Amino acid sequence: MPQALAFGIPFETPVGVVADHARAQHVKWVQQQQLVRSEAGLQEYLSWDLPQAAARTYPYAHGDDMTVLMNWFSLAFLFDDQFDATVSDHADQVAQVSRELITIPFRPRGTPPDLSCPVTVAWSEVWAWLSDGMSDTWCDRFASSWARFLAAHTGEVRLSAAGTELGYAEFLDLRRRTVGIHHSIDAAERTRNFEVPAQVQAHDLMRRMRAAAADTIAFMNDIHSLEREERRGDGHNLVTVLRKHLNCSRQEAIDTAVTMTDEHLALYLRLEGQIPELCLELGLGPEERRATEMGVEAIRHWIRGNYDWARSTGRYAAEKSGAAARAESLGKGSVDDLLHPVLPEQSPVERATAV
Repeated sequence: MPQALAFGIPFETPVGVVADHARAQHVKWVQQQQLVRSEAGLQEYLSWDLPQAAARTYPYAHGDDMTVLMNWFSLAFLFDDQFDATVSDHADQVAQVSRELITIPFRPRGTPPDLSCPVTVAWSEVWAWLSDGMSDTWCDRFASSWARFLAAHTGEVRLSAAGTELGYAEFLDLRRRTVGIHHSIDAAERTRNFEVPAQVQAHDLMRRMRAAAADTIAFMNDIHSLEREERRGDGHNLVTVLRKHLNCSRQEAIDTAVTMTDEHLALYLRLEGQIPELCLELGLGPEERRATEMGVEAIRHWIRGNYDWARSTGRYAAEKSGAAARAESLGKGSVDDLLHPVLPEQSPVERATAV
């Protein structure tokens, strides 16, 4: 029931088109980059339908831009699963790779990563595209949000490795940093070739809007992914934490999480209604107003788009079988390992078929 649970989001958003050849190019790239190394890993990955996620959250991207966005989604989601592993010494390896991912946007574009493994090599390529044509202000904003996201996840891995259980307030603080929405919203500016004015981004209203949207998305995600995370023994989930915090049943915890989500969505919508006043207060011209409106649209696309994708993706399926189930039983976050160095002596075909 949790993955299928419906929310009353009072707006629709457009859905982009992903051509068959773009999907094929994307799958080929994922294999060549060793982001999936086995047939079992590939089948699990395909069940997630990340092209749909990209089309819903970035509906105005097309052509090569949409393909690279799908590529970015693949490395982000696949690396996210590496955070879930509980095998020995895993936390240190995740931290090492995360530091490299954080550093890449602060180097000259196209600089090869110092630590070469599938996810760092892939991110170096994607960042070169993502940052192309964007201002230093935008790049710094994106890179800072990206760094906070990865630093929070690294901390989460260490907590899991130590068996640390977070209290309610501690969990909310961590979840607001691991949700990864701020840099994801920023990426929409690259896909439509605009930038939200710096004075708008710095304004308290926009900060509160983005925070409310991030909470809405994080809470919905925790509900829709609950069955998956229960199966994997992941305690860093809003419903799981609420159940302990309130000493209540699973259903009561779900109901409370739904209420929290609805409240944060309502808060977001109230704040969004104040955007015209913000534009007047800052004396924005027509182009700046349009860029601000497009920035708000980007937030809506993520709220609605992520919701619609989450309710159908195989990523959050309640049950898994085969290699995916075996990986979980062994304490691995995913079928394939992304944390160890690329083997340059392997051909692309060998990389794609290696287990």
